[in-house]
Amino acid sequence: MATTATTFDEAVAVSKPTGGARRGRPNPGRVLAWTALGLIMAATLFPFYWMLRTAFSNGAYLATEPANLLPVETTWGAFERVLGLATTEEAQAQAGSGASVSIFRALLNSVLVASLITAGQVFFGAMAAYAFSRLRWPGRNTVFFIFLTALMVPPIFTQLPNFLLMRDLGLLSSYTAIVLPFFFMTPFAIFFLRQFFLGIPREVEEAARLDGAGAVGRFFRVILPMASGPLVTLTILQYIQAWGEYLWPLLVASDRDHRVLTVALAVFRSQTPQGAPDWAGLMAATLLAALPVVILFAVFSRKIVNSIGFSGIK
Repeated sequence: MATTATTFDEAVAVSKPTGGARRGRPNPGRVLAWTALGLIMAATLFPFYWMLRTAFSNGAYLATEPANLLPVETTWGAFERVLGLATTEEAQAQAGSGASVSIFRALLNSVLVASLITAGQVFFGAMAAYAFSRLRWPGRNTVFFIFLTALMVPPIFTQLPNFLLMRDLGLLSSYTAIVLPFFFMTPFAIFFLRQFFLGIPREVEEAARLDGAGAVGRFFRVILPMASGPLVTLTILQYIQAWGEYLWPLLVASDRDHRVLTVALAVFRSQTPQGAPDWAGLMAATLLAALPVVILFAVFSRKIVNSIGFSGIK
């Protein structure tokens, strides 16, 4: 166990440049590269800043200063509307519709759905990756290649068949309908873990075999503990993806009790009798919805990048 854990750490460390390599004299090429990188970062982060600027603006005055980079008539009103702390009169005074987004209910639904999908995909994906990387059986590589072709099938192609299946099973408007099509595994999860499993020395598994461990025992007692880093990374990636899922939950469970955050935001945007969306309220709700995932990624960003790089070079 310690051998492979060290191997992973060493591989990550080797992939990092040394302090001396990072330092160097400025030259036109390096300056141009850093300038381009800065522009790309600014273009990437600007939408998030605009979301913050709009969320803290008074919706009644947003249209009067559309080019102002700072919040217009700074206020917490949008957040109060989203959290249900403002009255209908207060909301309408700031160009709100007076509608509620039920964000706590939607947040709970998103946490439940994303957690179930992530748990299923990581567990079953690890089992499949173990079978494709460590077990020897006829046609293994062919089956793996066919399985990987699923990565090239646009998800929209499977939406209608899955919807008809959920309808025939009587599962519409339920958590099961949202979770079931994504629960068992994804080709990405299998590919990601298989790359790491292939790097585990055979001798470690052979030693466990000599101690009497079967395939299941080696999987749970040897392989999984050694792959804790990639498993954590995969868990975070799959959780972020499940958190942002929109179309499928909208199709099968858009009722108030099972509505996830992404669907709730869309419904909130449509609740504008005057025809003009409550942009400040919508941006405030979007900020609250994105905040857990942003924090999660910020905390584990280094581990995610290292594990992806390690899997990619194998």
